[in-house]
Amino acid sequence: MNESADRPPLTQRLADPRPALILGTLAWAVAIVVVIVTGDRWPDALPTCIAGVVVGFLGYGLFALQRRAARRGSRGAQQGLL
Repeated sequence: MNESADRPPLTQRLADPRPALILGTLAWAVAIVVVIVTGDRWPDALPTCIAGVVVGFLGYGLFALQRRAARRGSRGAQQGLL
């Protein structure tokens, strides 16, 4: 039995990854500001926060590339991003 056939598809609002990408990246940016403002309390946390922001930008870039490919009609593009 195919369980995915029984479930209704996600609404566009729930399927859109942009809010999660933007909020996650902003949360890491706020963490960078907190680490810098508090001084030498968490010196090891700054590289982790920077990596979080970089990964957020990379994730959004990958999403944008996939969306552009889906709009172009590329066969290898992810489905459901339009």
